[in-house]
Amino acid sequence: MEDKPSTLSSSSPTSAGHTARTTQELAVEGQKYLEETIGAAFLILSAMNDELCNPSLWSTTAPHHPPPATVSNGHQSNGDVLSDSSSASSAAHSSHPQHLLHNSSDVGGGALDEARLRYRSSVSSLRSVLAAISNAQKAAIEAGSSSTSASPDDEMETEQLEEQAAILREKLADKNKHLKGLIDQLRDLLADISTWQSPCTV
Repeated sequence: MEDKPSTLSSSSPTSAGHTARTTQELAVEGQKYLEETIGAAFLILSAMNDELCNPSLWSTTAPHHPPPATVSNGHQSNGDVLSDSSSASSAAHSSHPQHLLHNSSDVGGGALDEARLRYRSSVSSLRSVLAAISNAQKAAIEAGSSSTSASPDDEMETEQLEEQAAILREKLADKNKHLKGLIDQLRDLLADISTWQSPCTV
């Protein structure tokens, strides 16, 4: 019989076969386990609804009791009747909870238990996938930091690029100042032209 993919013994995300898997592949597997978890939770709710809607679970029909006994002269014996009725009612009350308990244990227990097992298995697998994703991300960060710290040539090149960027920023600031001066001169020139073109006052 083929094993289910949600069992941890055969497809645990933290096993040796999953060490080389990428974060994207683990995310796809986690999505699958999440869907299985939601499906198992729905089955649990459906099984519980079937049990709660079963009329035999809530059956409260009282057993039929015979009429009280009478004596030969037509009069009732009050002491015997009271003792018989009290014993019958106590026996009925004692047997009624046992009857309900027996019905509740017989109603749909297999479907609910199976849904619970599927839910626990899928949740366990989902937690394992999330842990594997977290470990993969930490390993990638550590690998990236170690690779950058182990290359002095790259650090030197980065410093040179930063120096060049600083020089370019200074040149850009100078160009902006020069452009601002030209704009001011143009504004003054336009003001002078408008003054010359205005009619002379007598």
